[in-house]
Amino acid sequence: MTDWVHKILPEPLENPTMRVLSLGAGVQSTVMALMGAEGKFGPAPDCAIFADTGWEPAEVYTHLDWLEAQLPFPVYRVESGNIKEDLENNLNTTGHRFASIPFFMINRDGTFGMARRQCTSEYKLKPIRKKVRELIGLKPKQRTPKGVMVEMWMGISRDEIQRMKENSDSWVTNRWPLLEIEMRRYGCLDWFQKNHPDRPLVKSACVGCPFHNDYEWGEIKNNSPEEFEEACQIDEKLRDPNSDGGKFHGRRYLHAQRIPLREVRLNTAKETGQQELFSDLMQNECDGMCGI
Repeated sequence: MTDWVHKILPEPLENPTMRVLSLGAGVQSTVMALMGAEGKFGPAPDCAIFADTGWEPAEVYTHLDWLEAQLPFPVYRVESGNIKEDLENNLNTTGHRFASIPFFMINRDGTFGMARRQCTSEYKLKPIRKKVRELIGLKPKQRTPKGVMVEMWMGISRDEIQRMKENSDSWVTNRWPLLEIEMRRYGCLDWFQKNHPDRPLVKSACVGCPFHNDYEWGEIKNNSPEEFEEACQIDEKLRDPNSDGGKFHGRRYLHAQRIPLREVRLNTAKETGQQELFSDLMQNECDGMCGI
């Protein structure tokens, strides 16, 4: 590690109870898993855990099948409901009012707003935590014994350092192997291209994620029209006056322009698009769990 890395990153745990890789099946976590399997970061993980929201692009599931076959350690797929079905039914993972995605709002007074993002917690963090507890032998609600320490590998690269967060559980220490070698996203892409030249890499994010930029929406629309239509239907459902019982104080949209998704004229240049429309809000992006 270089000096600056030493200052901000914890040292890898010497003898953790378990090493777990949080697998999003996107660019960074894929490369981290493959490099970790080769021992690039010291002892390999004991396992990887993929939290399935139920609404990942089809290409992500295809990629995950391939990746699982490359790794010497098991990949556990966990879930906590289906986010698309829950959005359709206005429910969350406990059967109550649905966990909020970060949709864009026009409030009743005409001002703009943005909903709280609870989807990462509901559909990513909670099922992963539940599986880790199961793997270390804990029963539901059982307190974690003293001395248990899990090392959780997170696929965050140098250009996304602002997404670093400590784990909320004192018995879990997050580790960022790609940061330890100062690897950036383009470095991950280069490494994968050199080692697997015949395979594409995909971005892991829900089909209807409001954090898609225009280029990404355009890719979905052009390459997966069925999935784009699903997103448009959910977008319309968000504003159905019969669907939420008046619980929300305004109109909700998946796109930052705050017009129906199917009416958006997408600017699909890679360097432009939706992200520029709400760059000040992008600090609220997924907690290092989605799209990595």
